[in-house]
Amino acid sequence: MERREINPTDWLGAFNINHGIAVTGAQRVLYLSGQTSNGPDGAPLHPGDIVAQFRAAWSNLKDALTEAGMTPTNIIRLNIYTTDVPGFMAQAGELVPIFAGDGCKPVCTLLGVASLFEPEIMVELEATAAA
Repeated sequence: MERREINPTDWLGAFNINHGIAVTGAQRVLYLSGQTSNGPDGAPLHPGDIVAQFRAAWSNLKDALTEAGMTPTNIIRLNIYTTDVPGFMAQAGELVPIFAGDGCKPVCTLLGVASLFEPEIMVELEATAAA
């Protein structure tokens, strides 16, 4: 698989994301459902703590990647849904290193939503990966 980052401007680099990614030669594509900060029993974790919720959701996402024989470096697209865009942006300095530290430099969209499936859940991560 060949992956080519498309960046006509540099400003998204501060968030460790790309404007686009061109992929050729991939043999598998994995579409992941939104991952949240829920424990194995489905109970919400870390109410009110967006950073802890992001870490837990990222961990759950990595578990799904591992199950598919992939790693965060295979992620092409990461959509982030949050009920608190201002809070997310205020914590971006702590949040970006969570996925950047795992070698993930995706295309990414941050979406503000009124609510997610549980009232306590503030972040949901949806990804597409290729190998």
